[in-house]
Order: sequence, then structure tokens, then C-alpha cells
Amino acid sequence: MSVVLPKRYLYQFLFALCIAVPMWNNYELTFAVWSIAVLATVQQHYSYQILKYASCFIAIMAIAFIVMLTRDYPTYYIIRDITYLIKPIFGTFIGYQLCKHNFKKAFETIVVAGVIIACIHLITIVYAMIFRGAVDVNTIRLRSGFFSDFEVYAVVILLFHKKFELDFSRKRIFWFTVLVGVSSLMYMARTNFIQFAILAIAMKGYFKINKTSIIVVTTLILTVILGYSAILYVNPKRNGPGIETLLYKIKIAPQEAFKTKINAEDWRDFNDNYRSYENIHTVKQMVGQGMPTVIFGAGMGSRIDLKREVWLGDMMLRYISILHNGFMTIFLKSGLLGIFFYLCSIFLMFKQRRASIPIVTNINLLLVGTGIFLIFSNWVFMGVYNLLDNKSVLIGFLICYIEMVIKKEES
Repeated sequence: MSVVLPKRYLYQFLFALCIAVPMWNNYELTFAVWSIAVLATVQQHYSYQILKYASCFIAIMAIAFIVMLTRDYPTYYIIRDITYLIKPIFGTFIGYQLCKHNFKKAFETIVVAGVIIACIHLITIVYAMIFRGAVDVNTIRLRSGFFSDFEVYAVVILLFHKKFELDFSRKRIFWFTVLVGVSSLMYMARTNFIQFAILAIAMKGYFKINKTSIIVVTTLILTVILGYSAILYVNPKRNGPGIETLLYKIKIAPQEAFKTKINAEDWRDFNDNYRSYENIHTVKQMVGQGMPTVIFGAGMGSRIDLKREVWLGDMMLRYISILHNGFMTIFLKSGLLGIFFYLCSIFLMFKQRRASIPIVTNINLLLVGTGIFLIFSNWVFMGVYNLLDNKSVLIGFLICYIEMVIKKEES
């Protein structure tokens, strides 16, 4: 007697695989899996909404490609940039296409994928602590991962499970929330804390301007200011024990990506504000090449000269083609025009289809939070262009779900 599994299980597995594979920090593997996924699930018809969103990234890539034709760059860096710039395009269509096959269990699929990632992360932490001697925050993060935006989405969906009509028992929702919540917390990532706060505020509807939202947001801002003042008073030290490392990173966060003067000979100043160091040299190099480069970028294959070798990842580099800052990376490849299209993609998060259907309203709230978070995310982690990022898959998935719910309601 043969057992035939429903076809949707295959697509749920493929979705979880596309979400989880970036965790291995092997972009060649991620690109291969995503390429197969996008080709294996291609559709005959696509909506105007998804094409409009994807066209923002296609425009960025097209500008960078055209500019590249006027320059002379090594083939390796051109091919490398093509794979980087196509990543959010692939992710968007993967999410959109897989949602078509997972519509009835859409949010259950998202949560299960988050649980799988959380289990892998927690196992990795235990392994790192027992077998690799990771005891402080920095070493644990180095061995087990620096952040996971997707897990934060899973936590938010679980916390607001009624709004997303999750078909899980109370007991399962509780344990899934604990599991993914603990995993998310263990990343000790400032951006994930910010992401959670933004998404939670969005789901409560506090980004709509009214008396209640103004009071709530103002209270939160004052709380953040008081909390930051307390951290400054405590004055946590660099590489301090336990949570002191996280507090130190919070202390330097306001200037880390915006500092305009850095003493490269002072290793503390240089390391703490390295993102700003990249930005400073990017602006100088682009302006030095003239106004056409500022407007249209330096194209695919372009690199920034850091004026010194820097230890990045597992090698020493002086010339880099990808920066920590998403806006600056797009500025390098396709100039101010590329940044315009990138901002358009974020703006579209606020302008999804409206309907008097509760779950559509709630998904739109989640997308509003996503748009706001992307503004922050791009300053430190490249947004949807980050090699470990999978938000583009989720965004495409949610856009498709909105369309299918509305279509079902209208039929």
C-alpha cells in the first residue's frame, strides 16, 4: 500500500528550505536553491501588484547593467553583482509563487518554517557552547548566527494568531511562541529588537495617526530615551561580560552608521564605526567620479577602495563591492536613481490593496511595519539585499495571499 502525500507538502518543504538555506551563510548554495525554486514554481500569470513591486528591483538592476557596459570591470565582480542584485527579485517571485500552492495553510507554513529555523539555531547554540567553547555573547553570535528577521515575523504572527486565523491549538501556539521567542532573543541583535517593536506597534494599529497612537508612540519614544540615558549612565564597556556587550552595542548604535569623522588609527573608533567608514569612502569615491556617477551609479562590478586592508569575514580586503548599508550599496551600483527605485519598493509596502476583510487589513498592518523596519534595516544590514535575508520571500508571499483572499471574496 503506497502512501501519497498531498502536493502542498512539497511546496511547504520548498518554502521552509528557501527560508532556512541562508542560515548556512553560503550564498552560492542559497542562490542555487532559490534559482531552482523560482524556476520550479513559475506561474503563467502574475498580478499587476507583484510586477509593480518587482519592477523596482528590476529597474535598479537594469541601471547598474547599462552603466557597467560603459566601464571595464573584472568579469568575476560583474557576475557576483548580478547574483546579488537579482536576489530580491528571485525572493519576491518565490514567495508569490509558493503562496499559490500554500494558500489554505499560508500562515501555518510561515510559522512552521520559523519553528524549524529556531530549532536549528538553538541546537547550534548548544553545540557552540559545549563543543566550541562559546561562552560570551560575541562568540555565541559568531558561531550560531547574528540575526534572524524571519523568526521575529513568526513570533509576531504567533502573538497575534487570532488576527492571522492560525489553525493551531492553544497549547501548540504557546510552545511555538516560547521556542521561536527564545531563539529570537538569543541572537542578541539590536535590529531584531527594533523589528519586533515596530511590527508589534504596527499590528496594534498605532502607526495610524489618531489620539491614541500619538500617546502610545510618544510614550514609547520617551521610554526609549530614558532607557538609553540609563545605559549611558551605566556606561557599559567594550567586550564586557554577559549582557554588557549588548548594552555597549546599544550605546554606540546612534552614531555607528552616521559618524562623519573616524580615526582609522584608533582601532576602537575604527571597529565601532566601521559602517560609517564604508559610507564615507563610498560618498567620496562617487562624488570624485562626477555627477553622472552620482546619478546613475558606477554599475555592476564596481568596488570601493577602503584605502587600507580590513578583515572582513574570513579574509583581508581593501576593495569591496558590497557594503553593510543597503542604500549605499545601491548608490554605488545605480546611483541616486537606484535609491529612488529602492525607496519606491519600500513605499509600496504602505500601498497594498485594501479590502473590508479582517485578515487583509491585518496583513496590510504587517506590511506597513515591514516598510518602516526596512528603512532602519538598510542602514546596518542591507535590507532585502543582505545575503542572509529572506524578507523578500515573505513579502512576495503576503502580497499573493492578499490577492487570493480578495479574489476568493469577490467570486
